[in-house]
Formats: sequence, C-alpha cells, structure tokens
Amino acid sequence: MYQLLFRLLFARMDPERAHRAAFAWIRLAARVPVLRTFAAAVLAPRHRELRTEALGLRMHGPFGLAAGFDKNAAGIDGLALLGFDHVEVGTVTGEPQPGNPPKRLFRLPRERALVNRMGFNNEGSAAVAARLGARRSVFRTTVGVNIGKTKAVPEAEATADYVVSAERLAPYADYLVVNVSSPNTPGLRNLQATAALRPLLRAVREAADRTSRGRRVPLLVKIAPDLADEDVDAVADLAVELGLDGIIATNTTVARDGLGLRSQSAAEAGGLSGAPLKERSLEVLRRLHGRVGDRLTLVGVGGIETAEDAWRRILAGATLVQGYSAFVYRGPLWSRALHDGLARLLRESPYATLAEAVGAEARGDAPRTESA
Repeated sequence: MYQLLFRLLFARMDPERAHRAAFAWIRLAARVPVLRTFAAAVLAPRHRELRTEALGLRMHGPFGLAAGFDKNAAGIDGLALLGFDHVEVGTVTGEPQPGNPPKRLFRLPRERALVNRMGFNNEGSAAVAARLGARRSVFRTTVGVNIGKTKAVPEAEATADYVVSAERLAPYADYLVVNVSSPNTPGLRNLQATAALRPLLRAVREAADRTSRGRRVPLLVKIAPDLADEDVDAVADLAVELGLDGIIATNTTVARDGLGLRSQSAAEAGGLSGAPLKERSLEVLRRLHGRVGDRLTLVGVGGIETAEDAWRRILAGATLVQGYSAFVYRGPLWSRALHDGLARLLRESPYATLAEAVGAEARGDAPRTESA
C-alpha cells in the first residue's frame, strides 16, 4: 500500500516538501490519544528478546532513527510511535541557520538512496534545548542529540561553538553525539583529524559534565565512511584514550563508487546515503570493532534496510543500529518489519540474547547471513 502511495504521491513531490508533509502527519498522529494508541499497537509491538542495554541506558531494542529526520526535536513521540527504539535528533548547531539553499535533497529510487546537502538547517541549540526541556513524553524512548558546527563560525572557533551546544543540550539528552563528518559544512571534516578532534572532544566532555546536573551523559563521535583506514584507527584510539562512550559509523559519503550516473541526482553535490553505503559502512564498523573490541559502544548506520542488514552489523560489533534513507522508501511499517525479522534471526541463532551476538563475527562463531 505504501509503495503505491509513494509512487502516486510522494514520488511526484519535491523530496523536502514530502518530508515536511510526512513529518506533519507523524506529529499529528502522536497528538490524538485514540489514534496514537491504535497506531502504536500496530506499528510498534515490542519483542522482549530484543531488549537492549547500551550506553548505560535500557531500550526496547537496538534500532533507532538516525539524525537528520527530526532536526529540531519536534516529533519525538511520533517517531517512537512508529517503533524506533531511540531517536537521534539534530544535527543541532550553536546558532540557528537556514542551511544551504534549495534544492538540496534528491532521491535515487533505483539505488534506494538519497543525496542531501541540507547544511545543518535547524533552529539552534537554545531553541532545541527549550523544546526538550518542556517536553512531556507520551512514549518512552531514548533521545540522543547530535551537535555540529555553525557554518558561520570559523574553523578555529569550532570548539567553542560545540561547547555552547553541549552546555545547552546535555541536561536534556540521553546521549550526545559530536558530528564532525557531514560533507555539507565547509571545513567540518577537517575536525576528524586527531590533532583537532582531541581538544574538541575533551572540551565537549567537560561542558557536558559541567551542565548535566550530576548525571554523566554518554558522549559519542560520528565519523565519515570516507576516512582512510589508518584514520579510522586513529579516531578509535583517540576515543578510547579520552574515555568516550562510543562511535557512530558512519555518516554519508561523498564517494559515488559503483553508483554510475544514471540520473542527474546521482551527480548532485552532497552526502550520499542509503543502500550504496552498505558495504563501506560495514567495513568501517568491522575495523572499529577490531580496534576497540567491547571497550566502546559501536553504532552501525549506513545502508540498513532489512533485518538481515541490522543483524550483520550486530554480528560485526554494533550494539545499536540506525537507519534513515530506507524509511523514505519503505514507509511506516519499516520499523515493525525490521524488529520482527530481527527477533526471528535471533531465535534462529545460537545466541540467547542480542548482547551475546554482538561481535560474534570477530570471535568466529557468527552464523552465516545474506544481506537482502
């Protein structure tokens, strides 16, 4: 049904306009008591066997919505209603900014992918902090906050900009993510170099501790799939050195390897997400796990479409997994289908819990799976 609706309605609509319309419906559903109860029963049934502990937090399962969909923390309950076990909002910057000029979001339906150059369009950390502080949740879910650099802030002043956001948002975040890997803010990816990243992460950690009212907020860093292997290793070593809680692998890519240019959208500047990112993101995850083992929580994201994709990430070392692009193509039943499939794969595996399956590939006892 959703595929027909997508072809008849959303596929003909500008992608950003379609996003705003769909998100408005999601938020509306969460505000109507009878509707939200019925919708949650259909879209978000819980599987006890998928319950997950990560970052010191208890979650209904391992599958969350990646940053980028809800940039301003405006629809957390609606997204929880759809079955996401955690919702990462943002990217949020120190100051409000409109992002890059439209058109800035493009679909690649044949590749099951998106290209975006949104440019961190958001209302700014003060507004998002106020919204989170005033929120009265309807559905229990874990809320992560992804923070990035304000475009107008010079690279040399980036640390202070991140600190402002961390101070404002840490009191309301279940975890914080430092995003230094979007390709759509000039100079941002330069901050992934360890010489720049070390003082940045240290300052954000101190800011979060200073303002989180005695509660230690888990801190993660999100990296790009385009990093060279030795740079992945360097970030992993730095994260362990600084006592970070985790790494998210990966953000979007500027590469177009194997994609071809069958449509004008494929040639657009910006970050590519979705199915073409699947194998490289998995490679980065495997490398990270080989470097840090179980000392950090690893979050696998990039090209996750099916339960089999999520299961592969778990076996490769991810405690949590996230998706976004497949939501566009698979619709509101996507999260339910992924949870149902993941519960089936766990039952068919030799593991009693998901925690036992994490990193099984490195131990050499992972059952063989095929990605859909």
